[in-house]
Amino acid sequence: MNNYRPFAGMTPAVKVIIIINVIIFLLINTVGQKLNLDLVNIFGMHLPQSPDFKIYQYITHMFTQQGLAHLFFNMFAVFMFGRILESVWGTKRFVIYYFVTGLGAAALHSLVSWYGVHNMQEQFYAFQSTPEPGLLAEFVRAHVSNPKFVSYAMQIVDQWNQYPSNPQFAQMGEEIFRNIIQAYQNTPTIGASGAVFGILLAFGMLFPNTELFLMFIPIPIKAKYFVLLYGAAELFFGLQNSVGDNVAHFAHLGGMLFGFFLILYWRKHSKRFY
Repeated sequence: MNNYRPFAGMTPAVKVIIIINVIIFLLINTVGQKLNLDLVNIFGMHLPQSPDFKIYQYITHMFTQQGLAHLFFNMFAVFMFGRILESVWGTKRFVIYYFVTGLGAAALHSLVSWYGVHNMQEQFYAFQSTPEPGLLAEFVRAHVSNPKFVSYAMQIVDQWNQYPSNPQFAQMGEEIFRNIIQAYQNTPTIGASGAVFGILLAFGMLFPNTELFLMFIPIPIKAKYFVLLYGAAELFFGLQNSVGDNVAHFAHLGGMLFGFFLILYWRKHSKRFY
């Protein structure tokens, strides 16, 4: 614990991580907008099923934050907790941990999303086999949050119920299915949140009894309980899979999971580990 310096200045790796995120944020909101270039789509991580998928996106998505609030809260967490971990571990180990948790988050998110696409395709095949307005309505309600698109799809469903023998509605239903599936698999995932959750997990494991004061909790809470509550909340919301929830909850869990096993590995094989 000799190296624990909670009020130390910004450490080297944390500084570089924040600078890269800020630069990409500025590029997205200045150069990208001026040139009408969708840098979020270029840097964001796509599923392998997407035509926009590139292997480098597993790295670049970790440094891509689109909104100012998204950038601020992720980088604030990196600054507050990351510099402590880097002071304790050293820069090399901290960088390894950051990328392992970030990539682990991306891997779990991709796996869960692939399973989601697979289930959607199975529902599509069932619809093709037996086209019914009820199946279309159920699929739209389960996967679409855009009120205009929902309204459009429900109008198709209502008209189909009025004229059930018209084959044109089945074709329109298939087109709606395809559009929803393509939108799901072509939406990029961005953000450092997977690595950030890995950092929070590490802080909770290394300094479990440190009391944290959080804006939304009026009383101090020990780091170990904060991490457990956050992890449980992410698992709950991930399993809920609510319509319109665009937070990659399983990416957050992936960052924590890979961080947990990496720390256990280091504790077992390192002569000196805090």
